[in-house]
Amino acid sequence: MLKLGKHTFADNAQLIMAIVNRTPDSFYDKGATYADGAAMERVEQAVSQGARIVDIGGVKAGPGDEVTPVAEIDRVAGLVAAVRERHPGVVISVDTWRAEVAEVVAQAGADLLNDAWGGTDPRLAEVAARYGTGLVCSHAGGLPPRTRPHRPAYGDVVREVTGYVTDYAERAVAGGVPPESVLVDPAHDFGKNTWQSLEVTRRLGELAGTGWPVLVAVADKDFIGETLGLPVGERAEGTIAALAVCAWLGARVFRVHDVPATREALAAVAALQSH
Repeated sequence: MLKLGKHTFADNAQLIMAIVNRTPDSFYDKGATYADGAAMERVEQAVSQGARIVDIGGVKAGPGDEVTPVAEIDRVAGLVAAVRERHPGVVISVDTWRAEVAEVVAQAGADLLNDAWGGTDPRLAEVAARYGTGLVCSHAGGLPPRTRPHRPAYGDVVREVTGYVTDYAERAVAGGVPPESVLVDPAHDFGKNTWQSLEVTRRLGELAGTGWPVLVAVADKDFIGETLGLPVGERAEGTIAALAVCAWLGARVFRVHDVPATREALAAVAALQSH
């Protein structure tokens, strides 16, 4: 069983998480959903297309202009409250590494804290425990938030990722986060080069085999672009291929931009696995 806030899902459920960027400098959409109205329109569209989770982020992952905690809260908290009121059946996730932001969005109705930077702020898990939210435990190779990897090296990247995220998950549970509310994320591209992200993908079954539900965020990532020699905006087919492999190997939650294509890919994988 996976429990995110008041929402409960079966062990075999595969969930689509739609990305909602409240940033003016997103690498993918260049700020298309930064404005309040555009962000809510994106939520409405994603929910109508079948997303069970919306992931709201107020700071882009890569380097860029500084965004203070106050500014991040201003970008995300109001939208969380509005989505909570309008869509009580939708899981609301917030992509943040900061405990002070997590505190505010949990009060506003967030069900899940998506920590893409691997526990940079240990107080984030404390917030999840205090408010009963879910927590995504990721691996970022020890990098500070918004830092691009520079020649990352691992003896065995999958062993490193698996060990790190399971340890993070176990510490979160020991601190009071319910075990059924914890997910793990190998975090493609975070602290990893293209070869390492590909290795994590082809061996994702090892991470799924730990028993922790796996979230993957591969949509339009640089490892796909570098592998295929394609810029952002032309990585849709590569994204679906990577998602399908992850689904086949046991991933449970898929953080994406294109909800309909992901839904169809997951249905195709499910059909193949049932025969």
